[in-house]
Amino acid sequence: MSRTIIIAEAGVNHNGSIELAKKLVDAASEAGVDYVKFQTFNAKKLASKNSKKADYQNKNTSEGGDSQQDMLSKLELSKESHYELIEYCKEKKVKFFSTAFDLDSIDFLNQLNLDIWKIPSGEITNYPYLKRIATTRKPIILSTGMCDMLDIRNALNVFISNGVSKNNITILHCNTEYPTPYGDVNLNAMNTIGREFDVKIGYSDHTLGIEVPIAAVALGAKIIEKHFTLDRTMEGPDHKASVEPSELKQMVNSIRNIEEALGSSEKVASASELKNIAVARKSIVALAKIKKGEVFTEDNLAVKRPGNGISPMKWEEIIGRKAIKDFEEDDLIEI
Repeated sequence: MSRTIIIAEAGVNHNGSIELAKKLVDAASEAGVDYVKFQTFNAKKLASKNSKKADYQNKNTSEGGDSQQDMLSKLELSKESHYELIEYCKEKKVKFFSTAFDLDSIDFLNQLNLDIWKIPSGEITNYPYLKRIATTRKPIILSTGMCDMLDIRNALNVFISNGVSKNNITILHCNTEYPTPYGDVNLNAMNTIGREFDVKIGYSDHTLGIEVPIAAVALGAKIIEKHFTLDRTMEGPDHKASVEPSELKQMVNSIRNIEEALGSSEKVASASELKNIAVARKSIVALAKIKKGEVFTEDNLAVKRPGNGISPMKWEEIIGRKAIKDFEEDDLIEI
């Protein structure tokens, strides 16, 4: 099985602090993820002054009233911070990338020569945004929270009509409630997306805990994205629906174990268990003393461990034959 790409979504959990952002990079690197992802935006270009915060954002932020723009303005990363984080990620041997939320941010990130785009669920109906991304011809990861199949099809059509190959598109099943109730995850829809659109699939998770992304890998996810924070009790919109560093590391280790455990589709005895055949299986043995020339019957034969003699699957072939020698009780039968 191919290695699952694991994205640690730092998002805006740096709270506008480059020092905190670097600590998030440290945690992501220590956990062994492939990418650490941030968010690139200009608050005034992302949200109008009339845009209200989501319910979960209101619950998790106490400052700035109910204005999205005011909240987001405190969470912007400067261009200089991007350059600094890219270099820091190189030092920590984890890949940096970021999600753009407006056209100017797309252009800025494109100048940074990042190798992949991540389109958030909220932009899937933003035609100018999708077209701008498509024209770069880079691989695309598309989140599909709040979507139905028509929304996904329409976004795919924008990409394909602007020269993006489906081979370069991965669609992530997603639910944008923070945190997502387990009953709303609908993880089986991930494979429905893959079958319907013939694309690579993955999962962007907003549940509490790590069980669902691990299950997604078992179901075929090629990319996993998970929000993480240094401390869930911190002030900020996404902290409470994020995992902490120890959980992130546990998730990564579990996913790598699942990848190894999935193996191939061929059912054969593994090399490690071959030695257990003689121990766990059974053979045809003498139930009591049997004299040479005596006929084998169901009354003088039994099936017992170990399994290094004649298989009980040959029972009918043995019944009615004559003993070629004397057998003591529990002796393996020979013919």
